[in-house]
Amino acid sequence: MSFDWLKRYMPRGLYGRAALILILPVVAVQLIVSLSFIQRHFEDVTEQMTRSILLELQFLTEAVAAAGDAGATETVARQIGEPLQLDVTLPAGEAPVTSEVRFLDLSGRVVVRTLDQALPELVSASLLTDRRVRVWLDLPEGLMEVSFSRQRVSASNPHQLIVLIIVLSMLMVLIAYIYLRNQLRPIRRMARAAQEYGQGRIVPYTPRGALEVRAAGHAFLDMRNRIERQAQARTLMLSGVSHDLRTPLTRLRLGLELMEEAEAAPLLRDVDEMRELVDAFLDHARGDGAEDPEPTDLTALVRQVVADAGRGGAPVELVPVEGVPRDLALRSGAVRRALENLVGNALRYGARAEIGLVFAAESVRITVEDDGPGIPEERRREAVRPFTRLDPARNQDRGSGVGLGLAIVTDIARAHGGRLTLGQSARLGGLSAVLDLPG
Repeated sequence: MSFDWLKRYMPRGLYGRAALILILPVVAVQLIVSLSFIQRHFEDVTEQMTRSILLELQFLTEAVAAAGDAGATETVARQIGEPLQLDVTLPAGEAPVTSEVRFLDLSGRVVVRTLDQALPELVSASLLTDRRVRVWLDLPEGLMEVSFSRQRVSASNPHQLIVLIIVLSMLMVLIAYIYLRNQLRPIRRMARAAQEYGQGRIVPYTPRGALEVRAAGHAFLDMRNRIERQAQARTLMLSGVSHDLRTPLTRLRLGLELMEEAEAAPLLRDVDEMRELVDAFLDHARGDGAEDPEPTDLTALVRQVVADAGRGGAPVELVPVEGVPRDLALRSGAVRRALENLVGNALRYGARAEIGLVFAAESVRITVEDDGPGIPEERRREAVRPFTRLDPARNQDRGSGVGLGLAIVTDIARAHGGRLTLGQSARLGGLSAVLDLPG
C-alpha cells in the first residue's frame, strides 16, 4: 500500500516534523485515556448514582400507590418528597413523548437508560438543563412529575480530569519542544553554513550539539577545507600554466608578424586560438573569483556590458528594465564575466543580441537572446557542461569557441544561489539564456 498521498500533508521543515512526532503520541494517549478510561469511569459513576436515586423513586411510587384516594396521595407524595429533596407534582401536566437529552450529554443518556431499565412506571425524562432532572411516572392515580438536582445522578465537574490531562500534556510538549529545539539548532546552523558555502560564502561555523551532530559538523568542515585546498591548487596550477604559456605565445606572435602575411596568417590564427583557449581555461579555473559579495548596481553593470559590446561594433541592445531597480549583494566581477560570456556566445552564433533585466520581489532575472540557430532542447543540458562544443548545431562561421562559456556562467550562477536556464527566444527566434539570481 502506497502512502505517497500522505507526504503532501506532512510538514517539510525539521521543526514541524519534530513537533508532529511530539504531538501525535500525546494526542493519541489523550484520546485513548479519554475514550477507554475516563468515559467508562464516569459512566459507571453515573449509573451507581442513578441507582441510588432510583431506590428513592421506587419508594415514592409505592407509597403513593398505597395511599388510596387522590387527596391522600398528594399529602403522601409531599411528605415523602421533601425529606428526600424530590419536588413532586401530582397530578402533573403533559409529559414529553420521548426522553429529552442533549446530543453531547453522554452521562444523561446513561441516566435515562438506567431509569428506563429499572422503573416500569417511567413515561419519559428530561435532562435539557444542567441543574434539574425531570421524570414523569404513570401511576393509577394519574401522571406524576418528579424533579431533583442533576448533581444527584451525575458526577460534579467531570471535565476537570480531562482539563488536567490536557494542561499537563501541553506543559510536557512545551518542555520537550524546548529541549528538542536546542538539539535541532546545531543542525540548522550546519545547514546554513553548507548553504552559504554552496553560494560561495564561507561563514564561521563551530560544531555543537549531540555527538552525531558534532561528527557531521566536523566532517563538513573537513570537506569544506579539502574543497578549498583543491580549488586553490587548481587555480594556482592553471594560473601558472596560463602564465607560462602566454610568454612563448607572445614570442611566437611577434615572430610570425615579421613573416610574410600570406604565410603567417594561418599560423597567427592558431596562436590566437591557443591564447583564447588559455584565457578560457583561466576563467574557468577562477570560477566566481575570490572577491566578496558587495552591494552592486546591477542595472549600471548591465548597461556597462552593453556599452562595452557596442564599442566593439557588436549589435547589442538593452530592452527596457522591468520592475524597480535595486542594489544586490553580488560579486560584480564574476557577474560581469558571466554576462560577457553570454553576450559573446550570442554574437558568435547570431547577428544581434538583446539583454532584458527584470526585478521581481525576491529575485532578479537577466535574459540574453540572439537570432542564431539556437540549441535543440535535448542538447541544452549537455551545452552547459565544461569542454562541450555543439558546433554541428551552431554557426561555425562565427568562431568555434572552446566549450567553456556556458559552463563558466553556470558556475557563477550557482555560486550566487541562482541558476542558468537555456530556452528558445520568442522574440528573436534563437537561443534564450536566462540568468536567475536571488535578491
